[in-house]
Amino acid sequence: MAADRPVSDDVLESQLQAEDINVAYDSKEVITGLSLRIPDKQITVIIGPNACGKSTLLRSLARLLKPKHGRILLAGEDIFRKPTRTVAQFLGLMPQMPLAPDGILVSDLVSRGRTPYQNPFQQFSHADEHAVTEALKATSIEPLANIRMEDLSGGQRQRVWIAMALAQETEILLLDEPISFLDLTHQIDILELLKKLNRDSARTIVMVLHDLNLAARYADYMVAMCDGEIRIDGTPAEVLTEDHVKAVFRLNCQVISDPYSGTPMIIPMPAKDSLA
Repeated sequence: MAADRPVSDDVLESQLQAEDINVAYDSKEVITGLSLRIPDKQITVIIGPNACGKSTLLRSLARLLKPKHGRILLAGEDIFRKPTRTVAQFLGLMPQMPLAPDGILVSDLVSRGRTPYQNPFQQFSHADEHAVTEALKATSIEPLANIRMEDLSGGQRQRVWIAMALAQETEILLLDEPISFLDLTHQIDILELLKKLNRDSARTIVMVLHDLNLAARYADYMVAMCDGEIRIDGTPAEVLTEDHVKAVFRLNCQVISDPYSGTPMIIPMPAKDSLA
C-alpha cells in the first residue's frame, strides 16, 4: 500500500506538500490516501502508466482540483485558503496542450504571465516589462516576439508557454507533459532549458513525463504512481529498478547505466509468452 512505500530520507525542505489526499472526478475516485513532499529547488518528475493519476495529482497541487479529503499545503498553509492572487504569485502551471487565442502575438501571450500582479488601478509597469523581457531571453525566443503563435513550430510554442510561466516569476513551476508531441531534438531542447532554469534560479520544477530514460536523466527526485497511489519515490536510482518498473508498469526490463549521464537506463524486454 502507499503508506508502506519506501521514501527517501533526503527530502528536507518542502514548500509544496500533499497530506493524505483523496481526489475524485464526480463520484470516481482517482487518487486515494496520497501524501507527498515536493523537494524545494529541485526537479521532481512524476511517472506512471496511463490513467494512474499523474495529471490529477499535478492539477491538485496547482489548486485546480480540490481534494475530497486531506490537504494541499503551500508554504505551510492550506492552498485553498490562500487568496488566488497570492497562489498565482507563488506557483505557475503549464497544462497539457495549452491553447492560445487566435492571432495572439508571442509577446502578448508571455505578458499574460503578469496577470497576478495587475489590478484595475495599476497599468503594465516597468517591473512587468522587465519580467517579460527576461522570460523571452531565458527561453531564447526574443526574435519571435512579434510572431503569431499559430505560425510557430511545436517546439517554439512550448518555449513560449514556458516563457509565460517564467514571466509569472513564481518559485514553483508545474508542467504537465511539456515534451509531448515533440520530436526527440525538441524534447532534449526543452528539458535542457528547464534544467538550466532550475540550476540558474533555484526554481522548484515539477513535471509529468512518460519517457522513463529522459525522466531519469533530468530528475533530481522521482515519484512513481500506479492506481492512484505513490508506489515509490526517491532518486532515479532508487525508483528505477527492475523490480519497481515491473511492479508499476508491468514491464520486464533490464536497467543499465546511461553512458552519457550515469543515470538508470531502461531496456524494455518483451513478455516471455510473446517470444515464439
